[in-house]
Amino acid sequence: MTNPENIMHESIELQMSLLLAVALAGHLLSTLVRQPAVVGQILAGLVVGPSVLGWITYTTFVANIAHLGAIVLLFVVGLEFRARELAAVRPFVIAVAGVIVPWVAGYALARGFGFETSRALLIGVALSATSIAITADALRELGRLQSPEARLIIGAAVIDDVLALLALSLAEQLGSGSIEPLAIALMSVKALAFIGIGTWLGQKVLARLSERIENSQISDRSPEFVFVLGLLTAFSYALVAEHLGLSAIIGAFVAGVVFEGIHVSKSRSVHIGAEYVRAAFGAVFFVSLGVLADLRTLDIDTLYFAAALTFVAFFSKFVGCGLTARMTGVGTKDSMIIGVGMAPRGEVAMVIALLALNRGIIEQPAYVAMILMSLFTTLVVPILLRNWLYRTQ
Repeated sequence: MTNPENIMHESIELQMSLLLAVALAGHLLSTLVRQPAVVGQILAGLVVGPSVLGWITYTTFVANIAHLGAIVLLFVVGLEFRARELAAVRPFVIAVAGVIVPWVAGYALARGFGFETSRALLIGVALSATSIAITADALRELGRLQSPEARLIIGAAVIDDVLALLALSLAEQLGSGSIEPLAIALMSVKALAFIGIGTWLGQKVLARLSERIENSQISDRSPEFVFVLGLLTAFSYALVAEHLGLSAIIGAFVAGVVFEGIHVSKSRSVHIGAEYVRAAFGAVFFVSLGVLADLRTLDIDTLYFAAALTFVAFFSKFVGCGLTARMTGVGTKDSMIIGVGMAPRGEVAMVIALLALNRGIIEQPAYVAMILMSLFTTLVVPILLRNWLYRTQ
C-alpha cells in the first residue's frame, strides 16, 4: 500500500492543490492583519515546507511552478511602466552602485569568514542582485507603484539584475582563473539589444495588431484574444531572454512594458486579466521561497554567518542605492525608500546560491546562510515599507 506522505510528494495534482491553497490562505491571512501578502505567503511556505510540517518539498515541479509565477509577476509589473523610463540615467547610476557596493561588501565579509576567493566572489554576487518581484508586489499593494520613487526602484532593479548576471559571469571566470572580456561584452550587448529591440518591435507590431483586433469581428467572437496575446508575448519574451542567457523574468518585464499602452474597450483587458493570473501563480512563487529553506540544517556557525551576511546585504543596498539616489538629487525620504526597496534578494540570490551549490563552489552551510539572508531581506522590506516609510495614521 502506498504511504500517504509519498502521495503528497509524488502526486502533481495534490502538490498543485496544496501549493495554491497555502498560497491563497497566506494571502488572505496577511490581508486580514493588514500586512503585505508576500509576508504571509513566505511564512506559510516555511510552515508547510521541510522546516516544519514537511508537506511540500522543493521538487522540480514546485520550482517550475514558482518560475511561472515569477514570470507572471514581472509581466504585471511591466504593465505599469513606459519604455522611456528604462532609458533614464538616474536608475542606471543607482543600479551600478547597487551592484558594486554589495558585491565588494559581500566578498570582503566572506573572505573574513575564511572563504576562498572563488566562493567569496559568488557570495558577493548573490548580494548584488535585487529581487524586483518582492518590492514591486509590496509597492503595488500599497498603491505606490506609480510614484516617482517606485519607478526609480523598478527601473534600477531591472538594470540591477542584468548587471548581476554580468557579475556572475565575471565571478565564474575569476574563480576559474581566466577572464574572457569578449564573453562579458557579448552578454552586455545581448542584454541591451534584447531590451531595446524587444520593446521597439513589440510596440510597433503588437500594439498595431491589438488595435486592429479591437476594431474587428475577432473581438466580438473572442473577447479574450488580446489578453491571450499578451500572455503569449510574456512567455515568448521570457523564452527568448532565457535563450540569450538573460533571466526569463527580464523578458516578461519587457513584454509588460510593450503592453503598457494597449488599452481595449470591447476585448478583455490585458491589465485586469493578468492581475487575476498573478493572484494565483504569483502567490505560489512567494510560497516556494519559504519551501526552499530547510531550517533544520542550522547550527550556530551557520546562524552567525547568516546574521552577518544579512546585515551586510541589507545595509550595502541601503547605502549603495539610497546614498546614490540622494547624491543624484532625490529627496531624503524617497532616497530611504529606494535604499530599502532595493534590499530584497529573494529568488535572484536563491538561484545564484543554488547554482553555486550544484557546481560545488559552496557547501551546504554557506547555501543555508544565503537562503536565510534572502528570506530575511525578502520578509523585512515589505514590512518596513508598509509600517515605517509609508505608514499612514
